[in-house]
Amino acid sequence: MAVLDGVLAAAGNMAHRVLGGGFADFTPMPRTLVDQGRARFVYHYDSADSGDPVLLVPPLAVPDTPFDLRRGCSLVEHLARRRPTYLLDYGPIGFRDRDLGLEHWVDEVLPAAIGTVRERTGRAPHLIGWCFGGILSVLAAARLGIDAIATLTVVASPFDFTKMPLLMPFRPIVAATGGHAFTPVYRAMGTIPAPLVRAAFQVSALDRHLTKPIAVATHLHDRDYLAQIEAVERFTANMVAYPGRTVGQIYHQFYRANALARGAIEVGGTRIDLAAAKQRTLLIAGRADTIAPRRAVGHLVKVLPDAEVEFVTAKGGHLGVLTGRAARHETWPLIDRHLNG
Repeated sequence: MAVLDGVLAAAGNMAHRVLGGGFADFTPMPRTLVDQGRARFVYHYDSADSGDPVLLVPPLAVPDTPFDLRRGCSLVEHLARRRPTYLLDYGPIGFRDRDLGLEHWVDEVLPAAIGTVRERTGRAPHLIGWCFGGILSVLAAARLGIDAIATLTVVASPFDFTKMPLLMPFRPIVAATGGHAFTPVYRAMGTIPAPLVRAAFQVSALDRHLTKPIAVATHLHDRDYLAQIEAVERFTANMVAYPGRTVGQIYHQFYRANALARGAIEVGGTRIDLAAAKQRTLLIAGRADTIAPRRAVGHLVKVLPDAEVEFVTAKGGHLGVLTGRAARHETWPLIDRHLNG
């Protein structure tokens, strides 16, 4: 009977797909814009009034959907039931933003967003940063001090770029050209356009991209699985551009010099020592993450010697560890426990 039910469910779902129907509910969580500036939009979600606030920090070059991927698989939906929930978004990035460097986000965007949440709630927010958003969160914590941010949650953020296998093939080219192979590209273009960002994300998960038709065929009976596939496709299709100056800083400081792994970078002419971030920190790596593997993420433990850092792994790849189907049962309970102290 179970086999027959599965066959009937698969047939129904296949017909639904053929007729152009979708499985994912992309209704966004209700929210209000409460602050904005250049490349800075702070949203407050309809959420619980009690508890310490959280501020979600996404990476650059992605839409604001990773934290609110789809109904039933949304970290925002999960958090909003428990505490005041805010999101930082950067909006569209274009050629006009080519002059924006890391200092814009570390010295202006993050401090302003944190200040907005604190002004509205009377409390220092807990920061939850994914991918490059986790790096920005640590840099902001180091810059602003212990009192500005309650805790840090850093998800799938690499802090040792020599431990990222996807970047290794490019190192001989960089060495052979004295590190300048990539420089003319981002200077001429002003940004890394959204199609290139999207292509890079797809290449990083090439094995799953190539085997997706098989995976879909073997899960035709599972609507939740098909909904997640749709959500990831939608997320990937809506990548945005990277500003050229920031790309240059990431390339030269993070990739060439591996400065994050050494514990200090220069931003806007000022040195930031990451060890100055002393907040209690939860560090999460995805066990199947090919972009920011466990060793690249876990290096932050060495960089923050004076902070209480808990390093854990959870099921999922780079996006899945944050908002995959398994994240509901693995990653999110870890975050809840951390926020509750």
